[in-house]
Amino acid sequence: ATIIFTIGVAYAMLRHHLFDIRGAVARATAYALSVGLIIMTYSLLTAVVTDFITARTDSDIIQRTVYAVFIALVALSYGPIKKFFDRVTNKLFFRDAYDPQTLLDSLSEQLVGTIDLEQLITGASGLINTSFKSAFCVIVLIDQKTGLPRVFGNSSKKLSTQNLVSLVTTLKHHSGWPLVLQETENTHLRAVLNAAKVSIAIEMTTKTEQLGFIVMGEKKNGNIYNSQDGAVLSIIADQLALGLENALRFEQIEDFSQNLQQKIDSATTELRRTNAKLKALDEAKDEFISMASHQLRTPLTSIKGYLSMVLEGDVGDISQQQKDMLTTAYISAQRMVYLIADLLNVSRIQTGKFIIEKKEVYLPDVVAEELSQLTETAKAKSVDLRYEKPDSFPKLLLDETKIRQVIMNFADNAIYYTPAGGRADVVLKETKSSVELTITDSGIGVPKAEQHKLFTKFYRADNARKARPDGTGLGLFMAQKVIAASGGSILFRSKEGKGSTFGFVFPKNTTKP
Repeated sequence: ATIIFTIGVAYAMLRHHLFDIRGAVARATAYALSVGLIIMTYSLLTAVVTDFITARTDSDIIQRTVYAVFIALVALSYGPIKKFFDRVTNKLFFRDAYDPQTLLDSLSEQLVGTIDLEQLITGASGLINTSFKSAFCVIVLIDQKTGLPRVFGNSSKKLSTQNLVSLVTTLKHHSGWPLVLQETENTHLRAVLNAAKVSIAIEMTTKTEQLGFIVMGEKKNGNIYNSQDGAVLSIIADQLALGLENALRFEQIEDFSQNLQQKIDSATTELRRTNAKLKALDEAKDEFISMASHQLRTPLTSIKGYLSMVLEGDVGDISQQQKDMLTTAYISAQRMVYLIADLLNVSRIQTGKFIIEKKEVYLPDVVAEELSQLTETAKAKSVDLRYEKPDSFPKLLLDETKIRQVIMNFADNAIYYTPAGGRADVVLKETKSSVELTITDSGIGVPKAEQHKLFTKFYRADNARKARPDGTGLGLFMAQKVIAASGGSILFRSKEGKGSTFGFVFPKNTTKP
């Protein structure tokens, strides 16, 4: 009975790891080997040296000195010899042993070495699996949006979907970590762990959320996970949770960036498609404006010419009432001619056909001729239009047709935006280096906040829209284009309620014939 009891107790201690028998055997073996080697080595050396000295002298002092030296050598050499046999026995009895500090240092290097989620988890699980020599090691992450598990890691065993869902559901509501299969007394929990063949599980959490779990199979040598293993795995779980939190945030940012890029690409494609349609429509519009303008210009020229003949009495006398009505019609026809000219030039700019054709121009005559066409308009508006023609002036290389249009636009605006009883002064002068034309009125002026937009296409200041609702906003835009293309500069200054000055200046060296 004593023999059976002793054998049973020994088997229970070995099977369930009740005591560190393997450690005791390893230490005893190392101690025995160390002592045996020292006794054998130093006994042999002592005998040889003693026989050698005794053969030459009978001095008792010398023999005692030899014994003292060998005793000192024994004391000094025991430590290194013992460490050597400790290493040998550790390799024999503790092949699954690991250095916790080395493991944690290696894990830290992996965590700071990459931000890629899959690469980080695969490397960490492989390192843990290699260090603990477990059957498998997987890291289960819980998707915070869907609650579904995501499994990563090097594993020699694939967790089935059913076992995985059951395991994660159970672990979510468990408390008390690490969870070791052999130590749990919960029947349901043991059944779930056994079904998934899981021996230990560690929770990974941050301050605000539960990220997932480290799940490991049994050790390949059959040993259970001890308290040191649990403590090391808990530290690993904390470090890994921080690294995973950063990697998850990076993954979310990367996903958001990819989704945003896809939306941007989609929107860009749609914008390009829409832009192509708009360009086609714009081209069709330009073609229509060009065609319509050409078709309208000929009959309007005829209408304007016949109205001028009637007003001048070429076909007989007319009454004052008839003259007033025909004057209104003539002014409207003249405005239509200007508008058509502006539309044609805009169309030419859009289609790349806007060309400056320079020839010798005597500007004083050009200004006089254009202002003469506005005489009736100025009288109808009760605006005093003044121009003193210079006695002498150099000829310039300019596009006469387009310069006439610029002068007409400036003068027409001065008349229309000047209240009845006001005046508009046209001044053409020459300096040593340039020629300059200015048309100054006493009209409504341009608000300071809107002056920087005045020469953009279709733009009109608020007070201008109220004073002249039928304006197009093309006159000043075209004038700026013509002057710039001819090598000159626009002159403009204005003060709201005090009037405006519009004009241009050309350097002599660029316009000299």
